Amino acid sequence: MKLLSWNIQWGRGMDGRVDLQRIVETICRLDHFDIICLQEVAVNFPELPGSQGENQLEILLSLLQGYTAVYSPATDIPDGHGKRSQFGNMILSRLPIGQVWRHLLPWNAEPETPSMQRTLIEVVIFTASGPVRVLTTHLEYYSRRQREIQIEAIRRLHVEAHSMAGRIFESAEKNGPFKAHQRPSEAILCGDMNFPVSSDERLQLLAPFENDVPAFYDTRTLLYPDVPHTPTVGIHPVDFVDQPECFDYIFITEGLKGHLKSFQTDSETQASDHQPVWIELS
Repeated sequence: MKLLSWNIQWGRGMDGRVDLQRIVETICRLDHFDIICLQEVAVNFPELPGSQGENQLEILLSLLQGYTAVYSPATDIPDGHGKRSQFGNMILSRLPIGQVWRHLLPWNAEPETPSMQRTLIEVVIFTASGPVRVLTTHLEYYSRRQREIQIEAIRRLHVEAHSMAGRIFESAEKNGPFKAHQRPSEAILCGDMNFPVSSDERLQLLAPFENDVPAFYDTRTLLYPDVPHTPTVGIHPVDFVDQPECFDYIFITEGLKGHLKSFQTDSETQASDHQPVWIELS
């Protein structure tokens, strides 16, 4: 199974041009992915630089044939013309999808600090080795405190999922929305975390859990423990980091460590202000 994560900046490249065809061509050039996790996907948001207010969800689906898409807008506001403007994350999968959760992450008030609503998508993917949860998110950029609160919320959701993993799934007495569906403990968490490798937030996310809840592991570190992370922002000049940093990660839980085969970063593309990262699991 090959999984890619990429903050596409609503398709806006380093040249300032929004080009979703270029995004898809870059993805297809890198590999043939079973799961694609994208952050910063916009629908009807002409205020974004370079955007014409296009429905990027529809465009991406038309260009990526054979995928099922799950979209979770974090921002969902009126556009002033009777429609909605949306901005959030999406997961596309060639593999069968089970239950889906769209979690709005905490958004605590910080009147003097810019921030926006953030979301976490959680989907159950059925693989040849069994079901696994795939989660993607985009944490707050401007506020470390917001990121810490959001990470704690993600960890609580992971504990909740683990506690639900042992439920009985086929019960004739409970049907419809009460019917229990699989929510396995093992998970892949990816996205633009907006923290560098040396940050306390990364340590917070990777901290062990109590009891038998499986912890998260950084896939890059698992494969290359003595090699620094490849930067995913600032390789090409941007105004939001002073030096190249790694902000984009793919984490996996304990039971998936033995399946991890590779981790890669595309440092060349300028189709976004972030670089795509991807893994392969056997």
